[in-house]
Amino acid sequence: MLLFKLLRVKQYYKNFLVFLALIFAGLFTDLNAILVCGLGFVALCLISSANYILNDFINLDEDRKHSDKRLRPLASGNVSLKEGLIVAFIIAVISLILGMYLSKGFFYMLLLMFFLTQIYSLYFRKEIFLDVLFISFNFVIRAVSGALILNVRISPWLILCTFFLSLFIAVGKRRVELVRGVKREVLKLYNEEILNTLMVVTSALLFVSYGMYSFLSVYPLLIYSIPFAFYVIFRYLYLVYSGSLIGMKTELFYQDIRLVIGIIVWVLVSSGIIYISL
Repeated sequence: MLLFKLLRVKQYYKNFLVFLALIFAGLFTDLNAILVCGLGFVALCLISSANYILNDFINLDEDRKHSDKRLRPLASGNVSLKEGLIVAFIIAVISLILGMYLSKGFFYMLLLMFFLTQIYSLYFRKEIFLDVLFISFNFVIRAVSGALILNVRISPWLILCTFFLSLFIAVGKRRVELVRGVKREVLKLYNEEILNTLMVVTSALLFVSYGMYSFLSVYPLLIYSIPFAFYVIFRYLYLVYSGSLIGMKTELFYQDIRLVIGIIVWVLVSSGIIYISL
């Protein structure tokens, strides 16, 4: 259990984006493609955990003063700094070796993700706008990684969808944090008006990019998935503006049954359309 907390296993859901290319390339019935993406998922989870440990190390003093973060393994002293850094080094090496085995391009994505995360932790997490942009870049890396592993082309519109979706979620998180009075240095630079404007802009761009992807896709019937995708976006907007904890901690999305049903229906409709179009 302590190891799970150190590795932040609860955050692994973010790496499921590596399967995006698998689904939209119509390869979700190819067992070899599923296995390769599964290994890519493992590599992304390991490099993510290494980043989380290093982030905890960098922010150790701040975390010890935080009401919730002080309970993290390094901040609480349940795991020594030496043990934490050794674990981070080992899993980072395993991740990179696995990445090199899968694809040279994927290996470079792992390195890019690692260095961008460290730059974010050291410098840009306290910079207004750049904090959410860097988070979004890492989500795009996860999505592009799947295409590099499978050696398939991924639509630029789908990449934009991933970017704007992650930006939309990141901005929503900042808004809920601000409303709930969370202690985060960058929040001193934001206000509700700015974040409300950013929510409108990012949601509009997300609508447009998904709509364009659907219209220009090799699967023309994907336009029928638009209402389901939009419902999920609307539901998340509602949760953010109502100050729901889910807006701040997206890993708790399962607590909102309507959001869960919306996501499941969208996935089933999109997958079904792609399957019958093959």
